[in-house]
Amino acid sequence: MSEPDANILIVEDERSIASFLRRGLVFEGYDVRVTDSGAEALQITRDTEVDLIVLDIMLPGEVDGVEVCRRIREAGDQVPILMLTARDEVADRVAGLDAGADDYMAKPFAFEELLARLRALLRRKDSRGEQREEETPDSFTFSDLRLDTTTRYAYRGERQIELTAREFDLLLLFLRHPQQVMTRELIMERIWGDDFPGESNVLEVTISNLRRRLEAEGEIRLLQTVRGVGYALREQSS
Repeated sequence: MSEPDANILIVEDERSIASFLRRGLVFEGYDVRVTDSGAEALQITRDTEVDLIVLDIMLPGEVDGVEVCRRIREAGDQVPILMLTARDEVADRVAGLDAGADDYMAKPFAFEELLARLRALLRRKDSRGEQREEETPDSFTFSDLRLDTTTRYAYRGERQIELTAREFDLLLLFLRHPQQVMTRELIMERIWGDDFPGESNVLEVTISNLRRRLEAEGEIRLLQTVRGVGYALREQSS
């Protein structure tokens, strides 16, 4: 049974899906609130404590799921967000992750998999809170890359780079272990939790987005792919 104190907001305009999710999550022990409006979702997150959001990309009106996610992150709220997409297309996944989503699922989906992903996101949220209580350096550096843990900005030289919550966690993991080859399984466990399905390519999409931010002005690549193993933060050997 899930933690009874976890409050989940479902933002979904398809009544059958919203009802299905609500029944399943309530049975698992979650407190659940449902809305079909992006604007109302923003109001709810401002006025009440929400532990996790299940957010559909396609919503009626001017405020769709991507815009909801973007505004939540711009307000400084790091609540875990799992986005639902009508189609499993790269453009939808990239748009959601770029806006600050932590994970995504394509419809139709298996409820058991969604539940596992929600558990992983909630565990990660709890571990972030525990980590903040520990003493952490104000910044980490490698080559011309610097990560400021107080502002949560990255820098390449003097260029400031905004990161999503997941990108920050991923880059911090690499900076804590420079030069070390990190296996895909280890990264998934540390960043997404050990319940996360191994066949998902969310890591590859997040790595691609992070590289794009870090190399936006032609900087050398520091996040290297180690074929058949995983990734490493190191300068490319000549």
